[in-house]
Amino acid sequence: EFMQASWDIEEVQAKGIQHLASFVKDRSAFPYLLTCTEVITLAMKTHIDSLDLQVEGCTLLLEILGQALEQGMMMALDENVASCLLHTVRKHSENEEFLSMLCTLLMMVSASEVAAENLRKVGIIPDLLSILRRFLHNDKICFSCCAVLWSLAVSENNADQAVLESAVPVTSAVLQNHRQNGVVAESACSALWALALHGCLSDSDYEPTAALLLDALRMNPERAVLVKNGCLALASLVRLSETAALAILLDSKGSGIELIKDEYHLHFDEPGVAEALCLLMKEMVEYEEVMLDMRSQKIEKLLSEIKLQFPFS
Repeated sequence: EFMQASWDIEEVQAKGIQHLASFVKDRSAFPYLLTCTEVITLAMKTHIDSLDLQVEGCTLLLEILGQALEQGMMMALDENVASCLLHTVRKHSENEEFLSMLCTLLMMVSASEVAAENLRKVGIIPDLLSILRRFLHNDKICFSCCAVLWSLAVSENNADQAVLESAVPVTSAVLQNHRQNGVVAESACSALWALALHGCLSDSDYEPTAALLLDALRMNPERAVLVKNGCLALASLVRLSETAALAILLDSKGSGIELIKDEYHLHFDEPGVAEALCLLMKEMVEYEEVMLDMRSQKIEKLLSEIKLQFPFS
């Protein structure tokens, strides 16, 4: 009430946020802090020129959302809050350090389907792409932005086809630059999978994207989620074009089939990985030439192994 009575006075908003922040460590105060997210974001929007207030507000929101996620709660922030966050992104789009914090916040917010939909509605995707282009070197920003992209793109009711198509080269550039960073590569693979599911890639994208995904799998073989999402992205590409299937077979860095076998043997107790690999092989055998090659590489032996390992799946 104190903050709402004096929106225009920056010092009141700053003191209010600082006072709310003092309750963060008190578990009993948590349910009440949950009701303050809109007040905090509105204070940030009203005093958007004050970087100090933005940082303090963002830090407090990260604490509140972090606690909510720890307790298995999804914060379905409304369109008004999404709009406030977008204003902050646009106003401070050059400040790398603050953006890194803000993009982490957006990633946490987008874990909720409702909040992700609200971010999409207010038109945040072009801003995310712009941030990625500008800060392609920053692994933390790349990780967060690709995770947000995945949350927004994976939604069924997506009307932003042209916007999503423009995300393909940027997401590919993230994977190209951070292939050896497992955390970022995993996030980029997930985003590419969502974009491929929506048919956002053009004919000229299939071969280089398949090669990039194979590279990411080779460089991070131990990361089960990356392997799963990378294979699902490859399966989506192969469904769209035989070019992608041939790119997997004839990859210049080694046979994609041998890579599939290696990945399965590394993660033979992970049903999610096995399922993704099976889906990829199912899409590949739709093409006769590809199927003959897979037979010659004894893929049936691998399929029998998987069937024995997961007889009830």
